[in-house]
Amino acid sequence: MPVNLLDFDAAGLTAFFAERGEKPFRARQVLRWLHRSGVGDFDAMTDIAKSLRETLKASATVTPPAIVADRLSEDGSRKFLFDVGAGNAVESVFIPEDDRGTLCISTQAGCALDCAFCSTGKQGFNRNLTTAEIIGQLWQVNRTLGADPKGDRIISNVVLMGMGEPLANLDNSLAALRLMLDDNAYGLSRRRVTVSTSGIVPAMDRLRDECPVALAVSLHAPDDALRDQLVPINQKYPLRELLAACRRYIERAPRDFITFEYVMLDGVNDSDAHARALLAIARQVPCKYNLIPFNPFPGSPFRRSPTPRIRRFVEILLEGGIVATTRKTRGDDIAAACGQLAGQVEDRTRRTGRRVIDIREAD
Repeated sequence: MPVNLLDFDAAGLTAFFAERGEKPFRARQVLRWLHRSGVGDFDAMTDIAKSLRETLKASATVTPPAIVADRLSEDGSRKFLFDVGAGNAVESVFIPEDDRGTLCISTQAGCALDCAFCSTGKQGFNRNLTTAEIIGQLWQVNRTLGADPKGDRIISNVVLMGMGEPLANLDNSLAALRLMLDDNAYGLSRRRVTVSTSGIVPAMDRLRDECPVALAVSLHAPDDALRDQLVPINQKYPLRELLAACRRYIERAPRDFITFEYVMLDGVNDSDAHARALLAIARQVPCKYNLIPFNPFPGSPFRRSPTPRIRRFVEILLEGGIVATTRKTRGDDIAAACGQLAGQVEDRTRRTGRRVIDIREAD
């Protein structure tokens, strides 16, 4: 069967060509055509010998996941639904801002972690995405958005914060991350690529060693009792172990910090006492807090914390000398806001007992 070249990072593509008796520079050439230029047609790779192009056509493909829906929010955010086969579809979101364009990418079809406030987890879990399916979201959206008339990057930042837990699909996520950073591919700075995790400690250590991009940790509670309920992986890797892993992650780069994500749930985790407990955590780990107003989804038992409560929460953190920001809700009119991505998942965990489809994508 032909191999999908989008599954290869630079090392993988070099090995692919070496097996065919080709020199390493061929991998660099093809990498630039694939990712820097967004070319998927071997005939268009004009600086490659015609004989090699014929070989590639016989033995390889460039097959990203197909875009099956493309919805534009009133605020300019854009949500893409990608078909990943067998009744599964995943979502990505492009968020334009004055000084950047951020693409939020999915790494799994569904999610097995079942965080209490997240729509994705309620869909169940089917499988990990391949490297081609992860990087293919960036590849497709780049091509769809087209060239910036001023020559700037349209997508300047990438966050692995879409459907799924990136560190539960670490090998494929790492290959995709390496492509994002590779100068022959997307050439992004490691500080412009962020991985969000619920706290899989051994994988955090491996990410630090192999591809130390910016790290965001889904904290959402300042103590084990509450976090056990909101983020069930905490029962395996409690806060003491998680915070130690955070310290290890940034110990080799003193200017780095961890971003702690904290969804604001009315009457659950938003009291003054919770905020003061977060100050104690900040004394253990160089960090900033990104407070996320809860984005509702059908069937959720939670409510968003009122705006005055969020403001007071921020004040306590700022008065304690901690950087704290409140994330602006984007794309909620098309269910593209944080925690709302659902897509379409053939649940293999039998959590739902049936295929769950986001009916907002069916029209």
